[in-house]
Order: sequence, then C-alpha cells, then structure tokens
Amino acid sequence: MAAKTNTLTKRNYLEQLLSLTKRHLLVFINSRMRVFFTLMVPFIIFIVYIFFLRDLELMTIDPVLEEYGLSMNDAQLRQYVYTLVDSWMLSGIVAMCTITVSLQINNITVGDKENGINRDFASSPVSSNVLIFSYFLANFIITFVVCLIFLLVCFIYLGALGELIVTFRAVISMLGVLVFGTVNGVLFTVFICSFISRDSTMGSVITIFSTAIGFLIGAYMPLFMLPEPVQYVCAFVPGTYSCSLFRYAFMSDAISEMTSYVVGIMPDGGAQLMESLTNSFGYNLNFFGNIVTPGYQALALSIFTVVLLILNIVFGKKLTAVVGGMAKKVFGKKKKATPETQAEPSEKK
Repeated sequence: MAAKTNTLTKRNYLEQLLSLTKRHLLVFINSRMRVFFTLMVPFIIFIVYIFFLRDLELMTIDPVLEEYGLSMNDAQLRQYVYTLVDSWMLSGIVAMCTITVSLQINNITVGDKENGINRDFASSPVSSNVLIFSYFLANFIITFVVCLIFLLVCFIYLGALGELIVTFRAVISMLGVLVFGTVNGVLFTVFICSFISRDSTMGSVITIFSTAIGFLIGAYMPLFMLPEPVQYVCAFVPGTYSCSLFRYAFMSDAISEMTSYVVGIMPDGGAQLMESLTNSFGYNLNFFGNIVTPGYQALALSIFTVVLLILNIVFGKKLTAVVGGMAKKVFGKKKKATPETQAEPSEKK
C-alpha cells in the first residue's frame, strides 16, 4: 500500500512538473516581444561582425603572415585564415548565448513574482520544489533550442563561404559542451535572478550583462588582452571555461587542416606560425601568461556547476517568493479589514 502511494505521489509530481514547464514555455512562445528580444542580442552581434568587424579581424592576420614570409595572395591560405577568424568569432557568440539567452528567459520568473502569480502557486497543492525545478527546466529547454538554432545559422553561413570544416565527431563534442555550458549558464543566471523581483530591475541587469559578458568570457577578444584586474574577474566567471571548451570543439578540425597545409608549404616555421595565430586569437585559454588546458577547463567548469547547484538549492525559495504586486494589494486589503484597524477610529472617538 505504501509503495503504491509513493508511486502515485511521484506520478503526481511528474505531472505537475510537465504542466508547469509547459506553462512556462507557452508564456515565452506567446509573447512575440519576449521571443524577439531573446533572439536579438546574438543576431545583432552576428550582423555587426559580418558587416563591420570581420575585415578588421582579418587585417590583424597580415602582420603575422608577413613576419613568416607569407601573404594572403595564396588563395588556399587565405581561405584557411578566413575559416579561422570566422570560426573563432562565431563559436564565441554561440557560447555567449548560453548566458544571454538564459538571462532573458528569467523574465518569466521575475514577471510571476511581480504580478503575484506565485501567490496562486503558493495557495495551490503544487510542490514548491517542483515549481522551482520547472523554471530551471523551461529555461534550459528554451536556451538550448535557441543556441542550437544559432549554431545552425553559423554552420549555414560558414558552409555558404566554403569555410565549414567540421567532422561528425566534432559536432557531437560541440553538442556535449553546449549542454554542459547551458546547464551552467542557467544555474548562473537563475541564481542571480532569484534575488530580483521587479521587471525594471531585471531590464537593467539584462542590459549590463548582455553588454559585458562577451568581454568577460573572451567571446569578443582574447583574455590576455584585458587588464590584469579584469582577468581576475574573468577567472571566476563560469562562462569563460564553457566558451573556451566550445571553441576547442568548434575549431579543432579547421586548425588541424590549416596546420597540415602551413607546415607543408613552410616546413621550418609552419608550426611556430600556427602557434602565433592560435595564441593571437585566444584559441588557447591564457590567464596571466599561463595556458589552461581543456582538461583543467572542464574541471573548473564542473566545480563551478556544483557550487552554483548548491547555491540554487540553498536560495531556491527566493525564486518562488510571494512578493508580487497582486499579493501586496490583497494582503493590504486584508489588513484594512481586520478588527484592530476597524477599532482604531472608535477608540479615538
């Protein structure tokens, strides 16, 4: 009998989780403005890069090639250089999406707080733990799908230019890192937003984070180019490691092919040239002159994920706190209707 009751309870929790997650997903999908602003940040950066920054990035390669007696007149070398530059930037934007998109999705949680919807959840038989997990799950699903869409756009763009050098094994690695990075990004943003209860505050946080996070995780420029105090900050941003790991998966095949070609045409200094190019573009994660290998990056990302998970468990109740405007109005009306407040005028008389 007890076993049957436990089974029914678990089934009830699962039904609650699926229903709440579906509700959060529909809230996102039915709001065209929310969908638009969620997609806007990565695509704006993508467009700005294509039309304005791409040529500037390519110009930084010329001095490095000239130092080794090569030039962009070599059509095959030029194609590899274009592939290197485009892959570096686009992989950084995809990695950044795991944070910026997740941050936008937290508008659902904050909106539920401010509008008093959490009050309805609190008065219903829905488990608070199930409600909290449903916010995480919905955030993860939306963030991961948006990242996949943008990754597909990047593949189409690179394929149209003849720059897509990716094996099936590399794609599997990318998806694995993307799942890991999305989980970490969702834990990171949800923890921050659990302390926010107003849409106006949320808007300011989104603006600040969306502007700064690309620099802090090395999506826009190599970290060693940043001032040393900023590098210390970057070292404690989990997205730094997921961004670097995703770049390894995204660029490994292209760099391998380019290395074979460069060493073939320049046996003496080809390896040194490729080292200069990869270092100048921050392919290797460099903190204070020290190279952080992918193994240590994965370890650091795992540690940050565990820490963020613990923090979210400890402070998870803040995510569903009843602080909304509707709740305040209702409680305010109740306060006016209490016998104590009615007795005050008669006592004064």
